[in-house]
Amino acid sequence: MTDPIRYAVQDGVAVLTVENPPVNALSQAVRAGIIAGLDKADADPAVSAAVIIGGGRTFIAGADIREFGKPPLQPYLPQVLERIEAMTKPVVAALHGTALGGGFEVALTCHWRVAVESGQVGLPEVKLGVIPGSGGTQRLPRLIGPKQALDMIVSGNPIPAKKALELGVLDEIVSGDLLEGAIAFAKKVVAEKRPLRLVRDLNDKVSNVDPAVFTDYRKSIERKAKGFLAPWRCIDAVEAACNLPIAEGLKKEREFFFECMDSPQRKAQIHAFFAEREAQKIPDLPADVKPRQIRSAAVIGAGTMGGGIAMNFANAGIPVKILEVSQEALARGLGVIEKNYATSVQRGSMKQEAMDRAMKLISGTQRYEDIGDADIVIEAVFEEMAVKKEVFGKLDKIMKPGAILATNTSTLDIDEIASATKRPQDVIGTHFFSPANVMRLLENVRGAKSSPETIATVMALGKTLKKVPVLAGNCDGFIGNRMLHGYLREASFLLEEGASPEQVDRALEEFGLAMGPFRMSDLAGLDVGWRIRKGKAHLRPKDERYSPVADRLCEMGRFGQKTGAGFYKYEGRNALPDPVVRDVILQAAKEQGIERRQISDEEIVQRCMYPLVNEGAKILEEGIAIRASDIDIVYLFGYGFPVYRGGPMFWAEQIGLDKVLATIRGFHKIHGKFWEPAKLLVERAEAGKGWNDR
Repeated sequence: MTDPIRYAVQDGVAVLTVENPPVNALSQAVRAGIIAGLDKADADPAVSAAVIIGGGRTFIAGADIREFGKPPLQPYLPQVLERIEAMTKPVVAALHGTALGGGFEVALTCHWRVAVESGQVGLPEVKLGVIPGSGGTQRLPRLIGPKQALDMIVSGNPIPAKKALELGVLDEIVSGDLLEGAIAFAKKVVAEKRPLRLVRDLNDKVSNVDPAVFTDYRKSIERKAKGFLAPWRCIDAVEAACNLPIAEGLKKEREFFFECMDSPQRKAQIHAFFAEREAQKIPDLPADVKPRQIRSAAVIGAGTMGGGIAMNFANAGIPVKILEVSQEALARGLGVIEKNYATSVQRGSMKQEAMDRAMKLISGTQRYEDIGDADIVIEAVFEEMAVKKEVFGKLDKIMKPGAILATNTSTLDIDEIASATKRPQDVIGTHFFSPANVMRLLENVRGAKSSPETIATVMALGKTLKKVPVLAGNCDGFIGNRMLHGYLREASFLLEEGASPEQVDRALEEFGLAMGPFRMSDLAGLDVGWRIRKGKAHLRPKDERYSPVADRLCEMGRFGQKTGAGFYKYEGRNALPDPVVRDVILQAAKEQGIERRQISDEEIVQRCMYPLVNEGAKILEEGIAIRASDIDIVYLFGYGFPVYRGGPMFWAEQIGLDKVLATIRGFHKIHGKFWEPAKLLVERAEAGKGWNDR
């Protein structure tokens, strides 16, 4: 094995180049190599300074995530940093690509930092359920002050080199060759006889800090960080940097770090991190299959979904045409898009130039002929099979050969839609989630005849559009909505059995969902589900339990937030309990002879969440999902499942599949056929295995 630290001396400056591709992670060999290189440089009288630089495409992108959860190996990262601080000669960090996590902590410990303009620095540990554990929370505030440090550490988002220079993180941006610039900077430091500057000794920015800084910051993240541990410990650690000497602050940081490391949240967030990357891998795609280039797009329908989908393409710099049958609907749709962009500009999350650029890429038409040369067309019309087949029949005639014909259906049969064309190999589902310009999940659905190239193209397109793509098989509701059916069914049954909409929502929001089922349904619009249920009513067995509550609310014109009333009545966006809804629920319970009772929050969580797990097991068994972690990704990015629980399938494993099965069997005895346990769940639970165990 080659040495992961290449040591050389150039013009009296020791150069330590980290060679641990692909991202120069701080493995045990890298840590040991840095210490050995610094020892060598310090002992060599011909060396006046040292530069630490990354080989390949980046500096040090962080800790070696493969070592997470395993017994730590010496030297630990803090020992590496202590060695840097003990250097008797100047050490310059030369940054390109990304200096993240432990890599950034290495840079913060060096006496000076230079970077190329395209470089980025950051402490993303919070996204993996931990806090920076090697001085990041103690050194960064000393350089840039607590407020700016909190912004970086609590969000976990990296900042570009230019901003880092403005804040004082960097000492210089190198415009030419990075190594040459870093060596020149090191020699200048030596020539000027600058005293070695240790960040740990800087105290002016962490002295006499107003405690309100931390009180206000905690208040500002209350909603977003509810249920999480790591963001709060990040704030505690930065506060310690302002109140304690450096040695004690570092000790406190390590305590918080290990508390997070031992937390089930860290396991869940690491699982989510790997699951997102794993979802890209499609085992049955030939290795040589290449995605088609998508340089232009078209969207059928200028409604909420169509407009949001079009925005994704424009944001990615891809020209997109929206087709709508009436001029009025087209103008309205384009107006909503413009308003959405304008709101982002007002909030400061988008620059006016970016909005102008995006709007120029979006155009409207009423003629199918105008979209024929697009590389992909996405249909986003009413969720009715006849309408969709009619649209695909037209697309088949006018789209160029090789164009991808995609449908945004959330439940309907992809193969039946494809049957309206003579090119089923080019037809695929691209299920965007609402609002399409915000939600990150893209549930791609393969039909029986979707070609490998078509599948590869929409998976690659997901990344281009900054989505998290997951591939699903074709069935009613695919992965997400098929599972959601049981969740919503049980939530409705709980109303008839004794719970109120607000109790069900509160229990599931306490569990960690951003929104409970009834507030979510009101926001999405109750009429959407009503239309689907009416279309499938003839398929429902007459003796099957069915809650009429949502249908009756729709018959009263209560479609949710947009009509000012649904499961709640609304004052603006405030959802208020409504006696009218209670009366509808009581009437439905009475008609079905259901005796109402007190229902615990624990039962609400189990009754709503365990159907996700049970249906997920069936989806896995049938091959609709490639792997259990894909199901987790669908729920984390499409349905607001709490990241710190890792997704429904991971969460069930953490509880123990045997315990989940026992509860499901109990519900099966009481509530009947809906609760029949999935064969895969029974098999795995009884064998004491997890979803992936062989």
